[in-house]
Amino acid sequence: MKLHKESKGTILVATITVAVLGFLAVYFLEIWSLIIIIPLLILYGLVFWFFRVPNRDIVDHKENVIAPVDGKVVMIKEVFEDEFLKEKAIQISIFMSPLNVHICRYPVSGKVIYKKYHPGKYLVAWHEKSSTENERTTVAVESLTNHKVVFRQIAGYVARRIVFYCNEGDTSKAGHEFGFIKFGSRMDVFLPLDTEITCKIGDKTKGGIDVIAKMKE
Repeated sequence: MKLHKESKGTILVATITVAVLGFLAVYFLEIWSLIIIIPLLILYGLVFWFFRVPNRDIVDHKENVIAPVDGKVVMIKEVFEDEFLKEKAIQISIFMSPLNVHICRYPVSGKVIYKKYHPGKYLVAWHEKSSTENERTTVAVESLTNHKVVFRQIAGYVARRIVFYCNEGDTSKAGHEFGFIKFGSRMDVFLPLDTEITCKIGDKTKGGIDVIAKMKE
């Protein structure tokens, strides 16, 4: 299983912690140490699971909007996007649990024209205000269909580290990685009002694979 590069520090800390606690448990509790060691090993295995990088066949897209993360669609609504678009848009929000793949992918192909990091709160990720009040990043892409598409990584109550690797001027390719969120949270995608939405609330998405919308040329 391939692990993401963001896993290095977390796995090092987890390894040291498990080794120390396991040694102390065996030393002081002897046979009863299994009560502590078994849950520790389960948690240790979950850390590796959190940072897995699945093999996925990513194809080229033009009109299609691709799910940027693995998760569950929790919101589809018309909103006013006031950071970059300054106009109404359709917001699709996908919530990631700690068990989902945590890689963040470009939803559309085109050119990165805006990026910004915002410090903020750590409300639970499904809270509607988390999109504007939580720690987050905002990226905008000029799509191949000549639309401006905005998407956000949003930190949650558990997720306390979000990273994005793109820069203004970069070429974006739908389904390819641009960032990572540790231990879950959510991503929002803001699309033109005339976009055809092909997903619905409650749908489970596979990042880089599933089509969640189609834009007009």
